[in-house]
Amino acid sequence: MTIDASAIQSDILAQFSQLAAIADEPATIASNAATGEISSSFASALANVNSLQNQATSQMQAIELGSSDDLTGAMLTSQKASLSFSTLVQVRNKVLSGFDDIMTMSL
Repeated sequence: MTIDASAIQSDILAQFSQLAAIADEPATIASNAATGEISSSFASALANVNSLQNQATSQMQAIELGSSDDLTGAMLTSQKASLSFSTLVQVRNKVLSGFDDIMTMSL
């Protein structure tokens, strides 16, 4: 199995830029919150992270059971899932921080 590092990197960067765009635009978040778009964006990001976690788990189980010998691919998939999860948590923290800032503003 050939591992295409550039494809993995571009996929991670695309996910990161999508999540960063959500976190960096508080005005867009406020307007999208009313229409429900922000929840669908986070739901799709969460589903993507969950899919990566499941894929990493299945590849690690295949290594442990001896049905696969692609340790490098399993480790890359595991790191990709870990990075995606960390990015999602950081974006969530930034969005919550922005929400707290908005809630503490005086009118």
